[in-house]
Amino acid sequence: MLRIAAYILLLSIYTDLVYSASVKDDNETSRSTVSGIVVDTQTGEPVSFAYLHLEQINRTTTTDRDGRFQLRNVPEGSYTVMVHRIGYISTTQTISVDSEDETELRLEMTSTVLSGQAVEVVGDAEITRGARIEHASIKVVGDQLRRDLDVTLSSTLSNQAGFAERSMGPAPGRPVIRGMGDERVKILEDGGATGDVSWTAGDHSVTVDPSSADEIEIARGPAALEHSSGAIGGVINVVRNQIPNSVPTRTTGSISTQGSSVNQGLMAGGNIKVPWNNDFVFNLDLNGRIGQDYNTPVGRLTNSYIQTTSNGLGASYIRPWGYAGVSGSMYLSEYGIPPDPQGGHPAGVDIEMSKYQFDGRSEVLLNRSIFKLLEARASFTRYHHVELEASGNVGTQFDMNTMSGSVKLRTRGRGIFEDGVIGVWSEFIDYSVFGSRTPNSNSWSGAIFAVQEADIGRLHLEGGVRLNHTSTWPVRERPNSFIGHIRQRDFTGLESSFSAIYNAGKGFFLGSTLMHSWRAPSMEELYSEGPHLGVFAFEVGNPELGSERGLGTELFVRYNTQNASFQLAGFNNRFGNFLHTQDTGQPSVIRGDLNEFRYVETEATIYGAEISSEFEILNNLVFDGNFSLTIGDRVVSEEEKEATGLTESEQPLPQIPPLNGNLALRYSVDNFTFGGRLRLAAKQDRLGEFESSTDGYTVFDLNAQYRFNWGTTLHTVTLNGLNLLNEEHYNHLSLVKEIFPEPGRSVNLLYRVYF
Repeated sequence: MLRIAAYILLLSIYTDLVYSASVKDDNETSRSTVSGIVVDTQTGEPVSFAYLHLEQINRTTTTDRDGRFQLRNVPEGSYTVMVHRIGYISTTQTISVDSEDETELRLEMTSTVLSGQAVEVVGDAEITRGARIEHASIKVVGDQLRRDLDVTLSSTLSNQAGFAERSMGPAPGRPVIRGMGDERVKILEDGGATGDVSWTAGDHSVTVDPSSADEIEIARGPAALEHSSGAIGGVINVVRNQIPNSVPTRTTGSISTQGSSVNQGLMAGGNIKVPWNNDFVFNLDLNGRIGQDYNTPVGRLTNSYIQTTSNGLGASYIRPWGYAGVSGSMYLSEYGIPPDPQGGHPAGVDIEMSKYQFDGRSEVLLNRSIFKLLEARASFTRYHHVELEASGNVGTQFDMNTMSGSVKLRTRGRGIFEDGVIGVWSEFIDYSVFGSRTPNSNSWSGAIFAVQEADIGRLHLEGGVRLNHTSTWPVRERPNSFIGHIRQRDFTGLESSFSAIYNAGKGFFLGSTLMHSWRAPSMEELYSEGPHLGVFAFEVGNPELGSERGLGTELFVRYNTQNASFQLAGFNNRFGNFLHTQDTGQPSVIRGDLNEFRYVETEATIYGAEISSEFEILNNLVFDGNFSLTIGDRVVSEEEKEATGLTESEQPLPQIPPLNGNLALRYSVDNFTFGGRLRLAAKQDRLGEFESSTDGYTVFDLNAQYRFNWGTTLHTVTLNGLNLLNEEHYNHLSLVKEIFPEPGRSVNLLYRVYF
């Protein structure tokens, strides 16, 4: 932390001196201030506590009680300002910032009953559409984020089209997108890696609490290449703005509390941003969550408790040349894993986890250059994870230290070319496992990447490339290991993606995305050798694994008008070397109470379709719904046929969600919204080896939201009734579905005040 702080401080001092000298030599500057007011379209009254995001250079702020805002140190150029606030249509406006003048804006917001709407303002014309509809990205904000907010990130996003949740009890949930999870879906926090091991196994939780999110972004296609390799499923970025990037006009913040009846759960938290001396901003986040064992329609889910706290402190130095900031955060969690379905651990497993993370980030605005901004990031994370037997003895322990850094240059628009970025990224991981023969190991990864957008008339284009290299090595080489020759492995691969979206007019958009993905096998896939207590498995790695390569395609049509939206998408992802764990169905020779799970590679295909729609049936009455179908198959090798007696050339992949969807009605009047939702899933009987089927289900929910102003504060109250009919149902992606269903009837109350 001290080194990061020192580097950032030296960079800020040096940049400040260089900038001051340049101003003395040349009074002309390319930094400007964007300020203005946000008002209600119908009443003309100021809209307070609206969240603004200047997307191309990642500047954010919130309007004050008078609806006013200010963004300093904005380089000249063209930008997209997105504004969202609970109860209003999100507004997206393209602005032009001059080099010497202050840009004054008047942004108008219209109240809405549709949750996914946005208005794009181009000159005097307005086009109502879904948020950033012409791009391959999704944002979850405002009413929708509050309505779906849950204990984990995956359960918060589970009602999105194409999303499912891999779980092992309520705490260790992780998102699955279009049947792809683990390393194929990367989770970020404020654009940086979370530094945990949630992608390695079902008992490992994601170290991000969604209750502190300002927004959640999901990126696919070319946009994903800026952040990670191998993320063919997508990149999920939880935006918390822990390191402030602008100076608020006054002290702002929020306080939240949430209760849940299904596990006697309680969450409380808050954040505050404090400006000081016009140049400094301090940001404090505090959050805590507790919950007892969950109730289900057939009884209590044993050992499913959770106790978590997530806290952070950030500070930034804001100057005309840009800003520099640091932050420190910790995530502490204790949670239970329900008993082993096979009886190996009848009392379950307790997990204790801690993560300490230190980040530094700086943005420098560039003058008279093809680049408009330089962004530098550095991060250090220490992660500790212990899995305890009922006796209190340590079964498995994971320790991981991660150091990463990146430098990005964002380009100015020229001709048909709009936003673009080029950059370099590097990461070093020191990894150790106690409780098995898995060797301590290290990994170094590096990448260079470029992403560019262009507009040719009605056609919007995005393209990106990323060149990756990864070296992985054990601390001690073992030529005669039980799993093979454990040694250093080196991998190099190129990724690319291209997306084209055509505006056909009258609200119709047609598009296609192509992505060629690559990822190196992880240290777990290469070197695992021993019992993993939390998932009740004896894991066997394969030091001979090759890189995973995939080719993904998507075709979609979207329709958006003032009162309706519709999307139909089809996708196909083919893998020439799909890496995954395979249950052999046989107990381990070394540990007879645990089945042997081997990391294998095979050809595989994951394909399917999604449909979603939202429209106003009557005045203030809205219908919305979505359905997702995903199918996964793998090629059966000749060796496997001989060993198992299988005759088919293909077998279904395990852990693929069934046909599922949501149907909802929502009525809004003034500041009150009330609605009901059906969550549906079909029977899943396309099963992988040693996988059990799950029946279809229909679950009924109710929800209500109310917001009001009191003095200079905004208050929101959200009441959710989940599974009100106490339906016994099973998540096919749950690793404990053989013994207990999903949670039963629950009433959740969320209260949040903004000041």
